[in-house]
Amino acid sequence: MHGESDYGLWPLVIINSAIFIFFAFSFTKPKTTLDWRSFGAFSAFIVALFTEMYGFPLTIYFLSGWLAENYPGIDFLAHDNGHLLHTLLGFEGNAHFDPLHIASNVFIIAGFFLLSSAWSVLHKAQQTRSLASTGWYARCRHPQYIAFIIIMFGFLLQWPTIPTLVMFPILLVVYVRLAKREESIALEEFGDTYRQYMEITPAWIPRLNFKT
Repeated sequence: MHGESDYGLWPLVIINSAIFIFFAFSFTKPKTTLDWRSFGAFSAFIVALFTEMYGFPLTIYFLSGWLAENYPGIDFLAHDNGHLLHTLLGFEGNAHFDPLHIASNVFIIAGFFLLSSAWSVLHKAQQTRSLASTGWYARCRHPQYIAFIIIMFGFLLQWPTIPTLVMFPILLVVYVRLAKREESIALEEFGDTYRQYMEITPAWIPRLNFKT
């Protein structure tokens, strides 16, 4: 690695983190403790991501010896070369237009769409103290957590880092545990109604053949 670093852009870290966190907040509008825990976990992932993307490239420094040996002609401190998968998989041209980046954008947009759709149903149900079982909740029991996972996976395709790669499986476990906790609360509140809902609605893999 050589040349001056394109990183240290902390205003961009703050601005981008704030935009995506606010965007998610506007869709989720967390109210309960479990809402805030799921939103907080997602926010931590976003901050870690943009810290490496624009602030301090920890992953690149950590892998600097290996990168310099295997890719001697590439300046990884230039921001465009921070798309490590673009380089490691041998893509050429602008990283923003490679298949991974395009797929990343599709996942991120789809995730936010799912998040918005799912939470609108959930919050209507919370206001009337009824069971959320329409829309995406007719397809699977935890669409809000699936949405967060899809968004994070999209960002990983675009800019994988050691911290976010470590955080991702941990957050999967966190969301599974939060989902189980939510189901325990729902069983206490709705009883047999929720048991019947569990019998016909998968937890994580959405049903695509259902009628609204």
